[in-house]
Amino acid sequence: MTEENYDIIGYPRLVRLNPNVPWKTRGNGALSIRVGTGKGKKTKMGQIGDKEMFCYPKKSSKICNNNKIKKIVELVIDKHAKLENENTNPGFVILQKQPSLEIYEKTVREIVSLKKIEQLLKSIGADYKGYKNCRGLIGATASIAWYPTYDKTYELITYRQKKSWGTERFVDDSSVKKMDKTCSSTFDNYDFKNRHNRLAPNSPCPILFGIRGEDIADLIMASSLVKSEPYDSWIIFETNQATDDHIQKKPIDKIKPYQSVVVEGTLVQNPHTIKGGHVIFAIGNNIATHKIDCAAYEPTKEFRRIVRELCIGDIVEVYGGVREKPLTVNIEKINVKYLIKQVEKVENPVCPRCGKHMKSKGANQGYKCRICGITSSRPILKEKKRTISTEFYEVPVCARRHLSKPLKRMYGIQKH
Repeated sequence: MTEENYDIIGYPRLVRLNPNVPWKTRGNGALSIRVGTGKGKKTKMGQIGDKEMFCYPKKSSKICNNNKIKKIVELVIDKHAKLENENTNPGFVILQKQPSLEIYEKTVREIVSLKKIEQLLKSIGADYKGYKNCRGLIGATASIAWYPTYDKTYELITYRQKKSWGTERFVDDSSVKKMDKTCSSTFDNYDFKNRHNRLAPNSPCPILFGIRGEDIADLIMASSLVKSEPYDSWIIFETNQATDDHIQKKPIDKIKPYQSVVVEGTLVQNPHTIKGGHVIFAIGNNIATHKIDCAAYEPTKEFRRIVRELCIGDIVEVYGGVREKPLTVNIEKINVKYLIKQVEKVENPVCPRCGKHMKSKGANQGYKCRICGITSSRPILKEKKRTISTEFYEVPVCARRHLSKPLKRMYGIQKH
């Protein structure tokens, strides 16, 4: 935009949308920027080659030329979009005024139709263009509509040199571990148990690595600690990642497919493992007229051990995305609110007359003293120690969704 003398206002935005949409892109994200004539003290937000990039906290009332901006955006998409890929369906939207936050809230929590978005864009006089099936317009509109009412984070993203695209990335694991322990406001950097470097994407995209955090100065320092192949550029985005913006509190009977919910219930079915290593249990409401399955899938690794320790009667609050068939909550984290007392048999009952242990009369038939003939229906029991506690548990870093708020951000908890 600098050729047109436009400044970037605020940090560029990286907005993640409903992670359960069946036709979503891999990260289901959209980008947006505000441009205009900047006011106030400029801040460095990135660098492209040797050229530093800045943003301004405010803009003047001068109106930007939509036609000039539109031509620039079209050139960028024509040059860089992989339109030959069947899953690439971009779109762009140019607006002078930010639409209602409600548009964002719906796209991060529900299914929004393209038809409704196009009707909205026409009604507010937007300049827009969709490519192929045009679904990119939904994300573009939502990204503009978002603003951090309650919470936000930042991500510093570095981009590979073009000559390296498609080749194996080099991002040094040991330096990422050191950075994770040094820069306390960053999160989801490295999965120590599963030896997974979360900074580097798995796909052959141009991104080298991305560091997520709450403090911009900490992010810049963090990037200097990461050892990697040389990169071409970097930029800091303001994001809705790790905010739980996608989560809605729902009673069991109001849950619908493709939502992300927090739902409380009592276990009405013990956890059991199915083919593939997935662990399933069911929760019901107080009157047990409604129930729903909850699943810790194989990619959640050691988290499944926690889930297996639950039992019928425990009360839990489950956070996760809802699968359609069968209707199941895919667990992102779980708040264990109440654990029932479990008992186990220690020994057969003792005869009160002779002091000898009674013998079993058979399955579910009680006990009898062979000497005195006295009977009893109950063995000697003791309370069994539960191996989990009433607290929050979350899936490991390697299985965490972009939008899911880690416990570190909720309570300062970080478990390595």
